[in-house]
Amino acid sequence: MRHKIRLVWIVAGALTVSASSADAQEKRVNVSFGAGYTAPNAEVRNHLGDGFNINFGVQVNATPTLGIEGLYSFNGLGQKQKSIPVSINPPDAGIPTDFFGDMNMQYGTAALVLQKPDGQVRPYGLAGMGVYYRPVKITTPGVGYIPGYCDPWWYYCVPGGFVPVENILAKRSSTDFGMVFGGGVNFNAFYTEVRYHYIWGPEVEVPTGGGTAPDLRKANGQFLAITFGLRF
Repeated sequence: MRHKIRLVWIVAGALTVSASSADAQEKRVNVSFGAGYTAPNAEVRNHLGDGFNINFGVQVNATPTLGIEGLYSFNGLGQKQKSIPVSINPPDAGIPTDFFGDMNMQYGTAALVLQKPDGQVRPYGLAGMGVYYRPVKITTPGVGYIPGYCDPWWYYCVPGGFVPVENILAKRSSTDFGMVFGGGVNFNAFYTEVRYHYIWGPEVEVPTGGGTAPDLRKANGQFLAITFGLRF
């Protein structure tokens, strides 16, 4: 009798685990949170530095193998330093001066996801389109004079004098369409993935000098994002 009762409990437990696993794998909606590393690619790498990404996504599973994903991502990119000769009087020789380019990127994408429907390790691939917002700020260091000042809520007091400052030379932004391709692996509730983004940027006139027509160049963007996170 005891053996029969034990067998019933074992079968019931197995059915419960199987049902839970099936429910997890047949979920119609998945939510994901992730963060990772973002790297500019191709020519963009000469103008912007590496950074990070923070992502939030929602995926609706039309079938066990096909999903439709909407994703929002914030990417903070590192500064890129360039040395440009600067002169107060144009005929004079310029003095090499540091300039810094700083950009963050925010985007929303919609993608089709082709995925393995079951198992603890479930690879997937994706492709889609998105809208990308990219603001850029150009700065150079300088020196300014400040009188004596103290603000306890800023945790800052200065007796007065010359202090280093950051001069903002320009701010620009562009909102453009782009496409994304990628893939990854789900490990139960965890996932890791790689996504490649290509963005069609604005056309910019580059002066050529000598009275000739300016050179037209496209500020296209290419980025590679590696992300780790939770999907449930």
